[in-house]
Amino acid sequence: MSNIDNLKKENELISLFCTLAEIPSPSGEEDKVAEKIVEILTNSKIEAGLDDFGNVRAKIYATDPSKKPLALSAHMDVVGDASAVNIRLSEDGEFIETDKSRPLGSDDKVGVSAAMFLAMYLKNHPEIKHGGLELIFTKDEEQNMTGIHNIKFDEIDAEYVLVLDADKLGQIQISGASYTNGTLTVDALKGGHSGIDIGDKTRLNAVKLIGELINEIPQGEYKRDEYGTVTSINIGCVIGGGVEPTVQKIVQKGISADSYIEYIADNCLTNIINTKAMAKYSIRSSELANENQLIDDIKGIVEKFNEKYNGLAKAEFVAKSKMKAFEKSEDETIQKICVQACENIGIKGDVSSFHAGAETHIYAHEKNKHGQIFKPYLLGLADIYNMHSSNEMVNVQSFLKGYEFLKETFLIFNK
Repeated sequence: MSNIDNLKKENELISLFCTLAEIPSPSGEEDKVAEKIVEILTNSKIEAGLDDFGNVRAKIYATDPSKKPLALSAHMDVVGDASAVNIRLSEDGEFIETDKSRPLGSDDKVGVSAAMFLAMYLKNHPEIKHGGLELIFTKDEEQNMTGIHNIKFDEIDAEYVLVLDADKLGQIQISGASYTNGTLTVDALKGGHSGIDIGDKTRLNAVKLIGELINEIPQGEYKRDEYGTVTSINIGCVIGGGVEPTVQKIVQKGISADSYIEYIADNCLTNIINTKAMAKYSIRSSELANENQLIDDIKGIVEKFNEKYNGLAKAEFVAKSKMKAFEKSEDETIQKICVQACENIGIKGDVSSFHAGAETHIYAHEKNKHGQIFKPYLLGLADIYNMHSSNEMVNVQSFLKGYEFLKETFLIFNK
């Protein structure tokens, strides 16, 4: 018997995790793992089933109706393909990993298995007084979040949702950044030949002008608070000048991705005074007001530019929201409970904001069956390393401690 088999035999949580992780479930191909989850929960006498989209919904009914319900959410899809997941224990016995042929899928089968294990524990201990537990396991989080977007939120009783999808034990993430695309364009109103017309001061070069604007627009961290970065801006690309014919050649010749930049630079037209340039930005913020302030600042810079070059060039900045922010709630009930749970089991609770997107962002803008806006939190139940790579691994002891953290949180919530 292998070391991982011994560990699975000794620990039911690890066995459950491995059972799920061994079922490949790339985004859009979660049916087999979803069926297994429903089978395990149903065999444990827990009400469970698939919704119309293929998400898993399960419920443990309240043993004390005077208490509030709590929802646990995690996603079933993983980064990887449909190839076999060969799980093993690392040589030092500290980590669960694969044979290095593909990712493990601990994101987010750590969350799924821990939530299931808590539900099974509660089912076996009806003497515990609680307000009910709802499980929500979604499809397609890694690519398009179609699973969470197809949840029937008005069927959920709970107001508080713990999204079990952070990658370090004890993380208590209370807000998350939006994702907004920004497009900066500059149009020079005259063009010309780079030799014959170069002395005409009215013929401005759009690439030179956009460089002037980029220098004025902030880059990097725009605001920070005690929980981390609040608002940031990052320039993703700059395109301008006589690149159109070169781009057409790239398509026709099938130029490789690792050399296309050099190819464009070597083959662009340098004998024209450029009339068009564009830059793309990403803006992230966990505070809507601060994001709007940044956008207003940029538009102010653009307005001054247009006044300076009136009649010669025109710039525009357009911001388009791709994901709304998950803003910090004034209700700190769960935050305080999670910190206390960490103290009770002897780990450090790390309250922070995360500068990326997750399913918390969707919950934060939806309402439950009682018309209450959800209060979501992103929790870390294990130390996961090299996520999404063939070297992905999860620390065993941190995972076991993470389940304790989740269980203790639930018990304190129901005191």
